[in-house]
Amino acid sequence: MISIAIAGASGRMGRMLVEAVLASGDCRLSGALDVGGSAALGTDAAAFLGRDSGVPITSDLHAGLAGAEVLIDFTRPEGTLAHLAACRELGVRAVVGTTGFTPAQRAAIAAHAQSVATVFAANMSVGVNVMLRLVADAARALGTGYDIEVVESHHKHKVDAPSGTALALGEALARARGVDLATEGVYTRHGHTGERRDGSIGFATVRGGDIVGEHLVLFAGTGERIEIAHKSASRANYADGSLRAARFLAGLPPGQRGLYGMDDVLNLKG
Repeated sequence: MISIAIAGASGRMGRMLVEAVLASGDCRLSGALDVGGSAALGTDAAAFLGRDSGVPITSDLHAGLAGAEVLIDFTRPEGTLAHLAACRELGVRAVVGTTGFTPAQRAAIAAHAQSVATVFAANMSVGVNVMLRLVADAARALGTGYDIEVVESHHKHKVDAPSGTALALGEALARARGVDLATEGVYTRHGHTGERRDGSIGFATVRGGDIVGEHLVLFAGTGERIEIAHKSASRANYADGSLRAARFLAGLPPGQRGLYGMDDVLNLKG
């Protein structure tokens, strides 16, 4: 059994992860973390399911990570970095699905992974990671004769934009075209913008209601267009992908370090 701790255990994603771990046949819940001051502190991590897991939610990182082989973290950038510091101290591997990191924070995660093996991905969904491969293949095959737009939609509570997944799609498209997203990305359009700049990669953001997550990459050519889309109806697919990542980390040789992505987990690099 793989011992797994969950960060943000009382949140929407945290609860989905707790439920997925408890429903799995090869994982056990060893710890549940939440921020200090949370009303959930001290309660059982599975109380929302009407059952007793025997794991209380705590803000004490050392207590929550005690006995864990892997931490799964979908929280906020500052919290994730604090959790990773504790993981490094205790030798706990980590699956990071948090988004909204600055370049400096992403570099800090890469540095952390040189001490403890870590899976870091903008989206843990298996389907989204297959989509990343598909859009890169399409961009290479279609060449520069097609304008690219990335459209993402999420619930009204999401605090970062564009989504981490949309940016990951943009990076995959830019790499496939051999360009720099920092130069070619267009994130806002308002007023008299002039004609679309050739080679640019546009982004559009929708926020509203309870949309779990939708991503569309549009290749608009002359007389035709190609659309590659992924729609999430539930956060369960993120939880399933996270457990696959945890199993991947648990299967690495003892002492192995490094930063991995979902393409490593799903063997998509070939």
